[in-house]
Amino acid sequence: MNKQFGRHGILFVISAPSGAGKTTLVEALRQSSDFVYSISCTTRAPRAGEIEGEDYQFLSAADFHARAKARDFLEYAQVHGDYYGTLRKPLLSNLKNGVDVLIDIDTQGAATIRNCDDSFIRQALTDVFIMPPDLDELRRRLMKRGTETAEQIDSRLVTAAREMELWRDYRYTIISRSVEEDLQKFRHIMGAERYLSRRLIQK
Repeated sequence: MNKQFGRHGILFVISAPSGAGKTTLVEALRQSSDFVYSISCTTRAPRAGEIEGEDYQFLSAADFHARAKARDFLEYAQVHGDYYGTLRKPLLSNLKNGVDVLIDIDTQGAATIRNCDDSFIRQALTDVFIMPPDLDELRRRLMKRGTETAEQIDSRLVTAAREMELWRDYRYTIISRSVEEDLQKFRHIMGAERYLSRRLIQK
């Protein structure tokens, strides 16, 4: 970039119903050095293969609530009985240093960030919704995943139907097809956002 110009980081937020392909997309995006991935805190137990500090920061309920009380979280929410939250300090530090940040959160968390009282974060935000083709396809993907019971899948589908109504709240919506296609579409969004005139800072 021309030395006369710089920019703050962009906060890329991805939301999707459970099973829509968001996790696979995020894993593919994390293979590049395009941004820092914001690791969420959660009170849920680790799943098989999940690594502390890489997939999540696993906290006790007491520790999580203490951090929430101290206003350490930019946003936090209870989802399917467990708490999830995004730590404010590392996120702000990266954005102010011109580093793009990728965050993977539910629609509730995305709405909190969209409406937060920090204008710097609102200006940095680019939110993207990953929309499954339909609920039948979503059920098929959840069953293929094999990590939930039939009752849990039904519960997730009820939540998904509600979340899918919120796609208009997002700046961008990607209709999920394949990982390769979703990745290509997301990279187009990244490119467009990085060239926005309003993001440039003249030194």
